[in-house]
Amino acid sequence: MRTLLVLLAIAVLVLAGLMYFGIVSIDQTRPGMVQAPKFEADVARVSVGTENKTVAVPTIEVERPANAQSAN
Repeated sequence: MRTLLVLLAIAVLVLAGLMYFGIVSIDQTRPGMVQAPKFEADVARVSVGTENKTVAVPTIEVERPANAQSAN
């Protein structure tokens, strides 16, 4: 039960953060009188893609000291 409440609290905090930064905007479009109110949610659009690039990666060389003994 405690885990469920913690997860619910985290979800509420995430939603509040998204609304604070303007990623999620919830507006009431119909007043709530006899009928249930109508809401529209405008959420941010995210595009994810891939791109091939050539990246220079440094090489590393390790030299053992001359007096080091092997661990065989």
